[in-house]
Amino acid sequence: QVQLVESGGGLVQAGGSLRLSCAASGGTSSGYAMGWFRQATRKAREFVAASWSGGNIYYGDSAKGRFTFSRDDAKNTVYLQMNSLKPEDSAVYYCAAGSRVPDLSRKYEYDYWGQGTQVTVSS
Repeated sequence: QVQLVESGGGLVQAGGSLRLSCAASGGTSSGYAMGWFRQATRKAREFVAASWSGGNIYYGDSAKGRFTFSRDDAKNTVYLQMNSLKPEDSAVYYCAAGSRVPDLSRKYEYDYWGQGTQVTVSS
């Protein structure tokens, strides 16, 4: 059973930056697709970024050009560097892992989820 714990969320002003981390335990992250999703109030959970170990990184439209996904499988940790934050980036950010994820952007294909970390961007 893989457990995921996110950290790094908080309150930041528009234009600022945050770096989220997700630590995995109970399994080796290199064997999983790892991704970030986010869910704003009264909105569906949306894809942010994801990759397989050693594979290409895919970004959702909202993340392209501003967010950077990275993973350190030696530490079983994935990161999301978020720059030029906007108020519309405010959401709970979730880390996800899956062993069979044909489409990295599909949340239903992930097996494990963290509890989420709140990101609030003030204008």
